[in-house]
Amino acid sequence: MADAHAKPQHDYHIIDPSPWPFLASVGAFIMALGGVAWMQFMKGGTLPLFGLDLINARWFIFAIGVAIILYVMFSWWSDTIKEGQEGHHTPVVALHLRYGMIMFIASEVMFFVAWFWAFFDASLFPNEAAQYAREAYTGGVWPPKSIEVLDPFHLPLYNTIILLLSGTTVTWAHHALIHDDRKGLVWGLVLTVALGVLFSFVQVYEYMHAPFAFADSIYGATFYMATGFHGFHVFIGTIFLLVCLLRAMAGQFTPKHHFGFEAAAWYWHFVDVVWLFLFACIYVWGSAGATIAAGH
Repeated sequence: MADAHAKPQHDYHIIDPSPWPFLASVGAFIMALGGVAWMQFMKGGTLPLFGLDLINARWFIFAIGVAIILYVMFSWWSDTIKEGQEGHHTPVVALHLRYGMIMFIASEVMFFVAWFWAFFDASLFPNEAAQYAREAYTGGVWPPKSIEVLDPFHLPLYNTIILLLSGTTVTWAHHALIHDDRKGLVWGLVLTVALGVLFSFVQVYEYMHAPFAFADSIYGATFYMATGFHGFHVFIGTIFLLVCLLRAMAGQFTPKHHFGFEAAAWYWHFVDVVWLFLFACIYVWGSAGATIAAGH
């Protein structure tokens, strides 16, 4: 009788009280405070609080916030993994986890829609964009006459091939997991992580040798915001897949229960699709008719 009362009679998982939401809020507040102090420092202002000027400790405050956020992420997701291994991720719970991931990716889609909107608004109405950005006349064309652009069929095309290959390898890993092929799962993830790292290195190299800077023009601003945030998502996705690789090597995934890996694969395919739009719109269409920088 006691055992019957101890076991839940439903498919839902009532989690134990957790400190992570509160700590996440504290970390986010401290990180934001450090960020505001840093921005005030950049414009020569001050940020007084309780008689202290926070800009003098801006990096320390920001670092504390980041450390708390990283600790919460590690601990909270560790608890989630533990709950799954203990059998709490019933079909109903797993379905809700999938809905949650779908909604998260949908929010990320809208995030990138904002950057594409900014790019198309500036590129389709270059004169108005130049006026609002308080920069030199664009010549009524896009990119502005003073801008030399990157060759879309050099490093950007190379990175496109890299990401398409990585989408293939992560699909191979998923197929191997479903068929309980542990070796194929591990090697598929190893190749995907390696390709993700390679993509990031190529993009950093591209940024280091780009013929325009972020602050040069609205072209540079829209270019770096869109491609830079995508690069950040590639970095996060690579870490996501690296964690899945370590879990796969530890034997934590089964053909029936592997939503952690499935979520990482969804996220990686989302990153792939966004890059295809970036490549087609910003690199190819956005540079049409412009002067290609020598060696780029």
